[in-house]
Amino acid sequence: MELIKWDIDPTHSEVQFKVKHLVITTVTGNFGIFSGKVSASENFETIDADFSAEVSSITTNNEQRDGHLKSVDFFDLENFPKITFKSTGVNKKSEGEFDLTGDLTIKDITKSITLSVVYEGTATDPWGNVKAGFEIAGKINRHDFGLVWSVITEAGGALVSDDVKILGNIQLVKQ
Repeated sequence: MELIKWDIDPTHSEVQFKVKHLVITTVTGNFGIFSGKVSASENFETIDADFSAEVSSITTNNEQRDGHLKSVDFFDLENFPKITFKSTGVNKKSEGEFDLTGDLTIKDITKSITLSVVYEGTATDPWGNVKAGFEIAGKINRHDFGLVWSVITEAGGALVSDDVKILGNIQLVKQ
């Protein structure tokens, strides 16, 4: 079976993370610069995906917090400028829904994670480009990737939770 080649369309895609702050609210961040390539079967039941995000492009709409996230306390931008994901397998759950397993690397620590993926369909844009859309969700423990900075509040709760939700709305363009 011949696989179809796709690239992420960054102008019609977004990659976010969500983390609890003070255990009472959620802070959302995103990566503004990212890229990826996918080789897939026509129905996306076979997928080979490579993705990378630039740590320098992280934003949470708070300059001080963004600087802290780029520091050695968290992502250590100077030594580890990219976060990468390389798929290792796909498991169909139902029509248009599957689990995508792969190796996530943050700060040179690689762990296998599984992302839930919903295939939203394929369409042709007004310029003749074939596009495919996906919603992606997953969760990691930040400590597994060396993101261990933490502060305990006076009430005994964590300033930043260990669990981090990963969300993506991805549009691929057929090559």
